[in-house]
Amino acid sequence: MDRDSAKQAAAEAAVQFVSDGMCVGLGSGSTTAYALEFLGRRIQAEGLDVRGVPTSFATERRARTHGIPLTSLDDVPTLDLALDGADEVDDAFRLIKGGGGAHAREKVVANQADRFVVLVDPTKEVERLGTQFPVPVEVLPMAATPVMNALEAAGASPTLRTADAKDGPVVTDQGLWIIDARFPGGIDAPEALNRMLCDRPGVLDHGLFLEMATDVLVGRPDGSVDPRSAS
Repeated sequence: MDRDSAKQAAAEAAVQFVSDGMCVGLGSGSTTAYALEFLGRRIQAEGLDVRGVPTSFATERRARTHGIPLTSLDDVPTLDLALDGADEVDDAFRLIKGGGGAHAREKVVANQADRFVVLVDPTKEVERLGTQFPVPVEVLPMAATPVMNALEAAGASPTLRTADAKDGPVVTDQGLWIIDARFPGGIDAPEALNRMLCDRPGVLDHGLFLEMATDVLVGRPDGSVDPRSAS
């Protein structure tokens, strides 16, 4: 599969949701990176008055490279639109995100948007969440072991995410650690897992995005896009 073409197709379709005067949440990851490029081109070619709220330091740098003016939730607490990718998406528009470790900020931004558009390639479609990717759980370092024990009791195989270019754990933009929780065979009850993690002391946030996505754009290798709406 030509995943790159599929990602570009979804990204190009996603930026068509943007119109003049909008404040837009800018997600993280490889598919959203294409969306930032295409949005920058539209801003330059059409003179759009658009401001973006980035979900990571990497996205902030990339947005500036493409000439996208930036703002923050301090100045614009409600967004018209948020664009982001996903690691998995099921038929109920439930997502797993956080392969890049930015899920906490991504969730805040998506929650503040009137419309949350998710752009993916076909490999991200699943019948059951957790079959391909783990659920990332961002934790205080001192809480890592208790949270891992709780995840094991819930049927997961948790591991501390470690860095490739340095010794030791991955450190998020918030200065915290990430536990990757794999569920053999997938997650039986995403809503129950969401509640358990949200109630757990030491957990900042996790990569389950439930009842948040309003639209899913599935790009295809031939350049076509399958648009889906929750409404």
